[in-house]
Amino acid sequence: MSANDEHAKITVPDLLAMKGEQKIVMVTAYDYPTARAADAAGLEMILVGDSLGMIVLGYDSTVPVTMADMLHHTKAVMRGAERIHVTADLPFMSYQVSDAQAVENAGRLMKAGGADSIKLEGGENVASQIAAIVAAGIPVVGHIGLTPQSVSALGGHRVQGRSLDAARAIIADAEAVEKAGAFAIVLEAIPRKLAEIITNRLSIPTIGIGAGPFCDGQVLVNGDLLGLFDRFTPRFAKRYAELSTTIGAAFGQFADEVRDGRFPEDAHGFAIQSAVLRQLEAEYLSGDEPG
Repeated sequence: MSANDEHAKITVPDLLAMKGEQKIVMVTAYDYPTARAADAAGLEMILVGDSLGMIVLGYDSTVPVTMADMLHHTKAVMRGAERIHVTADLPFMSYQVSDAQAVENAGRLMKAGGADSIKLEGGENVASQIAAIVAAGIPVVGHIGLTPQSVSALGGHRVQGRSLDAARAIIADAEAVEKAGAFAIVLEAIPRKLAEIITNRLSIPTIGIGAGPFCDGQVLVNGDLLGLFDRFTPRFAKRYAELSTTIGAAFGQFADEVRDGRFPEDAHGFAIQSAVLRQLEAEYLSGDEPG
């Protein structure tokens, strides 16, 4: 990493240099403890994704997520991200209206949120916004293929790019995102060989999610990876833990121990000096009023 120091902050040039040399590993995070864990595990990137709408806030999609939501969670993540590179999502309708709107909100995520870079969804249709944000000095990660903010227009969470025309359109999107100045691009839910073609054509890293093994890196939503989100698990996600079950069992054990008097034990409390206790007992338990 920077200055040959494994503890130095991971920068955009560091990530660009990893293309073809080392896989980039990214997870989503929405809070301080998760950011700390990802940082300590040696991952390269955190995405403060608008997936927090579903994983943390309980919405049915990412669409209701606001800039206020993104700023709140980005600030929390940045407090726990010492070396790992943090990119934050621009939420739905925070950049689509105009280049000026895109630059303003990207600037808010950088200046007020503290993010190292920002991410936005779309290809040729948002190339102008990407170029404007990059021109303002803000690093950008692109996102094409299945774009969750547009899931209604796409007809649901479906694999993209299976037909010849659709595949060509995705390649065009990837090239437009790179030309506009993005330093990396997320490829979501596209055929693995299409992802390989895109990865080989671009000079910037590709980060796959449901896009096969040929990308320059991989990202998973932490609710899927950790087994915290139980509404559904995408086919492309692998659950490395079942923390929802573990948490439920811990809550249940806590409730049982409280109800039958096993918690708290003496080890979980604090003592008082014997002389102070005797005086308090004499004053308050003898039946006489203190003083």
